[in-house]
Amino acid sequence: MEPCPFVRILVESLSLKLPIASKPAGSGIHPSTTPCFCKIRLKNFPSQTALLPLDDSPPTASSAVFQLDPDLLRRISARPTSLRVSVYTGRMGTTCGVRAGKLLGHVTVGVDLGAEPEVRAAVFQSGWVAIGREGKPSAKLHLVVRSEPDPRFVFQFGGEPECSPVVFQIQGNIRQPLFSCKFSADRNSRSRSLPLDYGNNSRGWLKLNSLGSERERQGRERKGWMIMIHDLSGSPIAAASMITPFVPSPGSDRVSRSNPGVWLILRAHGVSVSSWKPWARLEAWRERGPIDSLGYKLELVTDNSSNSSIPIAESTLSVRKGGQFRIDTSKVGNFVAGSWPSMRGFVMGSTVKGERKVSKPMVQVGVKHVTCMADAAVFIALSAAIDLSMDACQLFAHKLRKELCHDQKDYIL
Repeated sequence: MEPCPFVRILVESLSLKLPIASKPAGSGIHPSTTPCFCKIRLKNFPSQTALLPLDDSPPTASSAVFQLDPDLLRRISARPTSLRVSVYTGRMGTTCGVRAGKLLGHVTVGVDLGAEPEVRAAVFQSGWVAIGREGKPSAKLHLVVRSEPDPRFVFQFGGEPECSPVVFQIQGNIRQPLFSCKFSADRNSRSRSLPLDYGNNSRGWLKLNSLGSERERQGRERKGWMIMIHDLSGSPIAAASMITPFVPSPGSDRVSRSNPGVWLILRAHGVSVSSWKPWARLEAWRERGPIDSLGYKLELVTDNSSNSSIPIAESTLSVRKGGQFRIDTSKVGNFVAGSWPSMRGFVMGSTVKGERKVSKPMVQVGVKHVTCMADAAVFIALSAAIDLSMDACQLFAHKLRKELCHDQKDYIL
């Protein structure tokens, strides 16, 4: 497998020094610990916002990350661009349509990726920069702006996951078949049909099936979905299996966060492919709020006997527009808990279409997270699971398409 060239531009170690105590933007809206924020802009990207700590020892974490795909990389490499940081005092957002923050000034950093950005890292700025007008005491902003190569494998489903498509590897204009999928929607199936090897993990993940069976309601559940990922030889090497049904909460028509559906992501264990090992656990639900969205939480299954798991992604996706499912631990707060060295930086991204839209997920996986075909296959299975969760979390007043249903009465044409 040959990867595609990607580059990331990172803005790190943000901190601010003020010459004197700045006047708050308004009464009661100037926090004593973090009174400032900034907006970071790079051409061809939406701006990103980050808090600015007042600290002489800047934190090392990333505050903004811009991902350059091969097309953008070619454009930016051909002509140097600039990154602009606008610094504000006061709170973020607006009040009665008026921006609450007060502009302190701007910092502009030139970004010249050079001839071979896909193979060489570069630092464009590192240290303190003065903000404000000359001749007057000025604030100082500390920032590091750098680029790093981030090659990725790119895959795309040849059809919707529930239609058992082929999965292609994409490299430029070349599309090469690499995996095949087999989807099933048997209400009576369970992951226990797979011979699982837990190793030292005593949590017993599949015991969750019993929780699902206790709350089953005739005609009011979506269960038994499974998608198997096969290599080109036809051997199954990864799978996503619905181990807890998606059911509506009492008195409701939606899957709630307190009672989510659950997928188990598995990979073949051993040369004989005679057993399966849990790799991750995905919860999904229909989020309430001003924006109708799909909520999800992903945990890695550990191999120890502490009955613990490691959360690595938790967010929402618009039900109407869809979005990007991501595992990226670069920015503060994305790495929810614990420490998992093999999951540092960008791990994967997958497109998810909105509800009732044709979806052929595009999947990107960081090269450093793939050592064999099975490594890539588990991310393909995870991508299918989050895409299928958009269907599983449809309101129960809606009928599903026939490929998702075991019983003919449950689907629409």
